[in-house]
Amino acid sequence: MSDMESNTQLSTGLPGLDRVLEGILPGDNVVWHVGDIEDYGAFVEPFVQHALKTKQKLIYFQFARGKPLIESAENLEVHHLRPGDGFEQFITHVHNVIRKNGQGGCYVFDSLSELALDCYSDRMIGNFFMLTCPYLRKLETLAYFAVIRNYHSLHAAAPIADTTQLLIDVYRHDDALYVQPKKVDGRFSDSIYLLHKWNEDRFEPVAQSAHVAEILNSSPWLGLEYTRYRMGVWNRVFMEAEEILKAHNRGECPDDKVKEVFHHLLWMAFSRDKRMLRLAKKYLTLAEVLQLRKRMIGTGYIGGKAAGMLLSRAILRTKSPYWANVLEAHDSFYIGSEVFYTYLVLNDCWWVRNKQKNPDTFLDFTDEARNRILNGEFPDYILKRFEDMLDYFGQSPIVVRSSSLLEDNFGNTFAGKYESLFCVNQKSREHRLDIFQRAVKSIYASSMSREALTYRAQRGLLDTDEQMALLVQRVSGGRYGNYFYPQIAGVGISFNPFVWSDAIDPEDGVMRLVFGLGTRAVERNDDDYTRVVALSAPLLRPESGEDEIRRFTQRKVDLLDIRESRPVTKPFTDVIDESPGLPQNEFICPDQALSFITRGSESGRNYHVLSLDDLLSKSNVVPDIKDMLAALQHGYQHPVDIEFTANRSEHGDWKINLLQCRPFQIKGAIPAPHPPQDLSEDDIVLKAYGAVVGSGLAQTVDRIVYVVPSIYGQLPERDRYSIARLIGKLTHLKESRPPSSMMLIGPGRWGTTTPTLGVPVSFGEINTISILCEVVAMRDDLIPDVSLGTHFFNNLVEMEILYFALFPHKQGNFIREEILESMPNCLATLVPEAAKLEHAVRVIDTKRMEDGRKIRFLADSLKRSAICYLDGGISSNE
Repeated sequence: MSDMESNTQLSTGLPGLDRVLEGILPGDNVVWHVGDIEDYGAFVEPFVQHALKTKQKLIYFQFARGKPLIESAENLEVHHLRPGDGFEQFITHVHNVIRKNGQGGCYVFDSLSELALDCYSDRMIGNFFMLTCPYLRKLETLAYFAVIRNYHSLHAAAPIADTTQLLIDVYRHDDALYVQPKKVDGRFSDSIYLLHKWNEDRFEPVAQSAHVAEILNSSPWLGLEYTRYRMGVWNRVFMEAEEILKAHNRGECPDDKVKEVFHHLLWMAFSRDKRMLRLAKKYLTLAEVLQLRKRMIGTGYIGGKAAGMLLSRAILRTKSPYWANVLEAHDSFYIGSEVFYTYLVLNDCWWVRNKQKNPDTFLDFTDEARNRILNGEFPDYILKRFEDMLDYFGQSPIVVRSSSLLEDNFGNTFAGKYESLFCVNQKSREHRLDIFQRAVKSIYASSMSREALTYRAQRGLLDTDEQMALLVQRVSGGRYGNYFYPQIAGVGISFNPFVWSDAIDPEDGVMRLVFGLGTRAVERNDDDYTRVVALSAPLLRPESGEDEIRRFTQRKVDLLDIRESRPVTKPFTDVIDESPGLPQNEFICPDQALSFITRGSESGRNYHVLSLDDLLSKSNVVPDIKDMLAALQHGYQHPVDIEFTANRSEHGDWKINLLQCRPFQIKGAIPAPHPPQDLSEDDIVLKAYGAVVGSGLAQTVDRIVYVVPSIYGQLPERDRYSIARLIGKLTHLKESRPPSSMMLIGPGRWGTTTPTLGVPVSFGEINTISILCEVVAMRDDLIPDVSLGTHFFNNLVEMEILYFALFPHKQGNFIREEILESMPNCLATLVPEAAKLEHAVRVIDTKRMEDGRKIRFLADSLKRSAICYLDGGISSNE
């Protein structure tokens, strides 16, 4: 058999692995990163057997002290080497053998880590590989090498990784072997860099994020490469703390010293917020804080979102060992706040940032600054760290999340003010790095958006240091066909401010659930619905009757499309049909009337309706989330809201991934005074029953802005946008005596992005009001979305704006338009250029009413009722 013929038969001896690697090519050098040399032997054996079977030249270099990897066999050429005789003699012997054998052949080397025992130098191992690998490649051989993972410094690891053609990590977990290719030159597939389980003759991708994180976390990891050699004040402090902890564990260091360095590291990297620091000191350990350095790019703080995620997990771990089996393991990375600061300086954005501390100039030049951020460049050492992190994740989708210094702390959530972006993380390493950089730059730019800066101005935070750290997380979920998504995602709140039935206990909390990515749970979607779940009565729904339940069920799914390498939105029916391996019965109601709507079509296709009833009634998700929220509220000593995902594990139980936790800014529901007993029905302006969110309220309303539903519904789209901008002017007028309370009443959804569904205002245009009313009169099939847990809802809560919905066609709900139309309309007086819109927008001021009567408003969130009437003479809270 000729050398060329033998090269066409190159193989690992494992056809399944060959398929994962998209084939073995002449000249490939394969480096195996292993935890134990026996794991290397497991891959050497089939490789040797294939070479012998196909009668290829097989050369084994034996220099390790232990048992040889290959027993003697016919056609096997073994060379016994003595590295202790000197590096030059060793490498000369190896190269002489290679030159003598010439073109082609299969080579097996003992573990290169053994060489360190004789030459005492990681750099020399790197030198050996840099000289030998290209020589073998030129002769179109196939060669196996092994390196013990986490054993060598960058001086050995970097030259090997840069020079080899195939670099494969091997993990052993629960008596099974897994491989994750880290480098495969000249080949690519949409699963090549995933973790794969060796199952008999197959190598199967590990589809679930929880399983991947569990396997990777089970193996010791030294961290990003640069933490092993780059010195400086930051690393020096961490390294000294590590030595102090080791000394303490040996009984050679007092507790006070450990406490001192622990508190110092928290102040350096965790948070500046005093309440968060108190919690961190109570629930975190020095060992946990030291782990930050291994997964941190740059220096500085990890930011509020990352701090909340770590702190909440620590609280649960402290409360009970139960959570260790329920929570999905996380392997997040942190991009320190110093990277953001440095990026601004290097890309000439600092001068604009300085202007943002001045209330008179904070919006000047923001567009220019954002453009500079989006088109800036990172220094090379940061790009190398980005590459290291992406190599760790392989082709697992990741999400880049804002985690600024002030974000998710007590008093300020910054909900929705900064961006978080998914990276599907496919294609070449260069492409993945480019997409990741764009995501980071986009989030950096969002820190200078008008909405974010206006929020900071309103909260008196313009002159407060607000650097942007980032949290990079593995996307929780699994791959189903061409799609990747979590089975369930949601928001949980430890106190339920939306009580629609007497059977609900608000103290037990509430969830807002979606199928697929959690973007539908935290963003307000005008074209779809979510499942709101009272944890005290999980199957009790705000909707009434089967028809309403069917109509107001989630029909669209946000997910990641692996082939298209981008986030997409798909109909639920299509996702169910195109998701092999998904346990469909978990998400389809067994009631035939609700679960399948079979429509006549040529294909005879079934149209599925999403139901989460089995999940809510039979799984551990509801009790676990309920207990989790209670434990976190107790730990924080404050109501909290969380973001989470849930996926059924391969063992049948549900794993929960706690992604985010922050203090929830809401007051408890309190009753309001009753309206006067002698109140005439003719004096009642409106009455609502059902959806009332906020604290009890008794107030005199100084100004009502009323968008007339019957007229607004007939306007062209451009006029609807004009009304939205007009609302913004009316709520931000500069007046000598501005109204102390203002109520907005309008059709459909306030804050919608679709003018056919409501008034498309931004929150910044209505953030000065006291009361917000949605009149459900735009379309018959439109019900208000109370938006629990969304960024819009958090904005209402933070600004203490009471929300209620009014259903004109339901018993106990009405609005008397004739009363509102009989009052003087002062729109043209306040905004003269808007006079042409007087027929659609009415502005009523109490002080301008000729009869001197007052407008009173009462809301009782416990009874879910609201009433607005003329006069009445209440005395409280005016």
